[in-house]
Amino acid sequence: MASGAPARLARGACLRDAPRLVHDPRAPMILDPASASPGAFYQFMIGVVVPRPIAFVSTVSAEGRLNVAPFSFFNAIASQPPLIGISINKRGGEPEDTRGNIQATGEFVVNSVNEPLGARMVQASGDWAADVSEFEVTRLTPVPSDVVKPPRVGESPVSLECRLHQAIEMGNTVFVVGEILRAHVKDEVLTDGRVDIAKLRPLARLGGDGYSVVRDVIHMSRPKV
Repeated sequence: MASGAPARLARGACLRDAPRLVHDPRAPMILDPASASPGAFYQFMIGVVVPRPIAFVSTVSAEGRLNVAPFSFFNAIASQPPLIGISINKRGGEPEDTRGNIQATGEFVVNSVNEPLGARMVQASGDWAADVSEFEVTRLTPVPSDVVKPPRVGESPVSLECRLHQAIEMGNTVFVVGEILRAHVKDEVLTDGRVDIAKLRPLARLGGDGYSVVRDVIHMSRPKV
């Protein structure tokens, strides 16, 4: 390999083999998604797109069965109207329960996850059967919502009642866009009427089985030009 040339994955190579490649340490490693398995590149993505906020989504099936599950491909996407977006992958080639419930009822609630809620959120992420309610498995408290049928998670410091705005199929994923109809915020995370990040202590997703808690905050003002 010529000096200074970046390392590239060979066609058909697995991403997990990338660290073993011999390359010039002065050059960046270049990864080609077409040369890696979908699973390998997924692991790479969740390791570098970090930290990711967690949407702990509660839904109800058409038959009235309650469901709650976490998703970390999640973010705010607009403020007028207030829209949030969640990517929900298929599981074992079949639509995930959350996805089916949202498409059937058109409603869901996004509950925030803080440090004390972390263990039960992880427990809810298991591949539970469709007839099992994660509320019962985790002993989380379903609290009636104001304007949507799915309940809020009583232990969550912030809950956003949402109505399905749009569902966009993208490969093995559906991108669910929800409009926020009502927000619930516990007083314990407020300071002077605003959410205080030091009190909220949100949990964020990292790669593998890693999580991070927001504790250190750096304030940097935008320049006035």
